[in-house]
Amino acid sequence: MLKHNFDEYFQYYEKLVENMKLLDALVVINERTKTIVDNIEVSGDYKYAHNKWSVKQLLCHLIDAERIFCNRALRFARNDNTDLPGYNHDEYVQFDNSSNRTVSDILTEYQSVRHSSICLFQSFTDDMLSKSGMANGNLLSVKSIGKIIAGHEKHHINILTEKYLNQ
Repeated sequence: MLKHNFDEYFQYYEKLVENMKLLDALVVINERTKTIVDNIEVSGDYKYAHNKWSVKQLLCHLIDAERIFCNRALRFARNDNTDLPGYNHDEYVQFDNSSNRTVSDILTEYQSVRHSSICLFQSFTDDMLSKSGMANGNLLSVKSIGKIIAGHEKHHINILTEKYLNQ
C-alpha cells in the first residue's frame, strides 16, 4: 500500500495561505467557498471523472477534515500529549451519506462547523497557538493546524472551480 507523506501535504496547505493571518484565512476562504457553492449550477452528485468525488462528497470531506483537525488543535492546546492517529479520508467519504443530502443541507453544516472552528481558534492564546503535538506521525502546532484547515479548503475549492465548474 502506498504511504502518503502527509508532512508535504500539510506544508502545501499552509503555503496556500501563508500570507494571511490565521483567523482571516478561515473567514475569507469560508466566504469564497460559500459564494461558489451558493452559485453552483452543476448537480451535487456531479463528478468530473469516474473515480473522483462528487461535489457533495467534496464538501463532506471538508467538514470531516475540519472536525478532525479541530479536535487535534484542541487536544494540543490543552497539553494532551497523545500521539493521535491519522484517518483514511477515502473510507470516510464512502460512508458520508452525501447522496441522501442536498448541497444546501451540507453547506449549512459546513457553515456551522466553520463558525465553531473560528470560535475555537479565537479562544486560543498565543501560548496555546504555539503548542504542538503528534498526529499521524507529524509534529503540528495548533496555529499550523488552523492554517492547514484553511489551505486544505482553498486547495479543494480551487479543484472545484477548475474541474467541476470550469471557471
